[in-house]
Amino acid sequence: MDKSILDMVQDTAQQLYDAGVMKETTLREFDAMCLPPVKVFTAEQIKSIRTKNRASQGVFAAYLNTSKSTVQKWEQGVKKPNGPSLKLLNLVADKGLDVLV
Repeated sequence: MDKSILDMVQDTAQQLYDAGVMKETTLREFDAMCLPPVKVFTAEQIKSIRTKNRASQGVFAAYLNTSKSTVQKWEQGVKKPNGPSLKLLNLVADKGLDVLV
């Protein structure tokens, strides 16, 4: 299995912390640095994610713990998802709706 450079840096930081050479606050900084970036989606991309997962707007909204009208506004470009909703959309885009079950 290939590891990314960030994965290797995170593993090394964990080992340094386990050895008592690195402070916990520094380890947390490395952990935060290694988080995957959160992608921002266009209205068309959001609709594509939903239709690829064969979900109605209502079902998609239920999975994301939001309202159907919010999903409609995202797909119309009236509103943009942010915070937890955007993070969930990233997960669904990468792994499908089953990841939220």
